[in-house]
Amino acid sequence: MDDDDAELRNPFPSPPSHYTKYAPHNLKLLALLRERVPDPSDPTVNQYEVLSDQTDVPDWPLSQLEKPRVDWILEEPDAYYDVFGDRWFVKEKIPSLAELGGNQLYPADPSVDRRPALLSVLRSLLVTYSALTSSLLDPPPALSQAEPPGWQRQVEWINVLGQNLMAAANDLRPVQARGNLELMMKRQLELRREETKTMHSKCDSMQAKLNELRSSLSLEQQDTMTSVVCLDGF
Repeated sequence: MDDDDAELRNPFPSPPSHYTKYAPHNLKLLALLRERVPDPSDPTVNQYEVLSDQTDVPDWPLSQLEKPRVDWILEEPDAYYDVFGDRWFVKEKIPSLAELGGNQLYPADPSVDRRPALLSVLRSLLVTYSALTSSLLDPPPALSQAEPPGWQRQVEWINVLGQNLMAAANDLRPVQARGNLELMMKRQLELRREETKTMHSKCDSMQAKLNELRSSLSLEQQDTMTSVVCLDGF
């Protein structure tokens, strides 16, 4: 790996070597070139002639300062971009087991019900495991035997079946995430309803207590007024 690749893969890479070209003067020249020429990236355009009235015109094309055309990237069937030496696809896609070179035993179309195929894979896994435990009791094969032993074929088949189960489970992770999010939101809604119900109950209890205090206070005031009237009568 050369120094440039090592620098790109650095967790904190240095700025690209051409960052010094993005000077304010060069950007002003680029804006002026856009005004005078419809397509500055046209190789037939001579920027020295177009900007003959300007000073410090660089010897490299000013079109290098143009922003990348994102629409050109999106037009590609497998649109991607490179960042710090790593390639990232615009549309994230999880490759299927068949695309990775594996022996896929369930339907590739996610709209097709995979449960019958996965049940068959599970049954085959259990049967193969049972056969593997039985083959371990067989005598060792002869040295002249070219065919691989039974336990080796069964281990390879168990590996294929396990890959199918893991790949199918990984395909269902988005569905599982949506289901977990739905359950979490429902639980949050239930908790808020319970908290609201508790608050209303507390408010009703406090309101009843206040009404009771007002009633007792009114009775005390009436008793006081009655006592005052009786004293005035004497």
